[in-house]
Amino acid sequence: MVQDRHIIETLGKVRVVIENGEITEVGESEMKYCPMFHAMHKVDELNEEFIRKNINFRIKDFGMCTPERVIEMDDLVTVGISEILKTNIEKGNIDCVVGACDGAGTLLMTNPRVVQGVGGRVSGLVSTTPIPEVIEKLKQKDCIILNEETAELNQLEGLKIALDKGYKNIAITILPSPMVEEIRNYPVGDDVNVYIFVAHTTGASPDEVEMLFENADIVTACASKAISEYADANRPYYYGVKVPIFCASEDGRRFLDIRLDHIGKPLTTNEYPRDKSDAPHKLL
Repeated sequence: MVQDRHIIETLGKVRVVIENGEITEVGESEMKYCPMFHAMHKVDELNEEFIRKNINFRIKDFGMCTPERVIEMDDLVTVGISEILKTNIEKGNIDCVVGACDGAGTLLMTNPRVVQGVGGRVSGLVSTTPIPEVIEKLKQKDCIILNEETAELNQLEGLKIALDKGYKNIAITILPSPMVEEIRNYPVGDDVNVYIFVAHTTGASPDEVEMLFENADIVTACASKAISEYADANRPYYYGVKVPIFCASEDGRRFLDIRLDHIGKPLTTNEYPRDKSDAPHKLL
């Protein structure tokens, strides 16, 4: 029997282990404050008590890392990666998303509500194990699972499947890693576009951040000091003050502006210096 064990990084790169629907381990975080959670929940300190409460809420509310996992959702925030992808799928600009889901691993999605449901409230997925009920629900929504037996996380292999299936406008969500560059350099046809969306960047090194901006299309700021410093020096287009979303390419800016226009918000800007009055007290 496969062990039920899921590892995520969340709330300031805290490592959280969930087994059989229960939190079994909570790591340490150097970040004690997050402007998003302060605004949404009036939380002044990201301590272990709050982290456990938050993760338990996700487990109970939408079944994260359990067989009760909800896989379809409506918009959760004004602008996040899943919201950007959802809108651009609906408008026909993206026809496939290579993402990752707890209990399933890397998967291909074409349903905008599934893209939102899978990615909307889950933090960085480090590893996961198969949950048959989750995999079956995803397959019923026409998702393709990279490896149903192991729930492997491998976005490059997911890209290869998307290419084999004939998709032409492929978005990939991924955490900071050397695989971002591998995906960008992977040979695809002249009629294929690959768009890279990088999330959960807290703790990324300056060299890693430079690589991300050279290869990705959208990069979220999270609580990354290196991304904040890179942005101030290179002035990319962005949206948001508390937790900005940065455009690493013109395609990224196009996708973000399409989402912003869809919800009636001001479009991206590159006005610097940025307002960082409510940035995390201690960026990582």
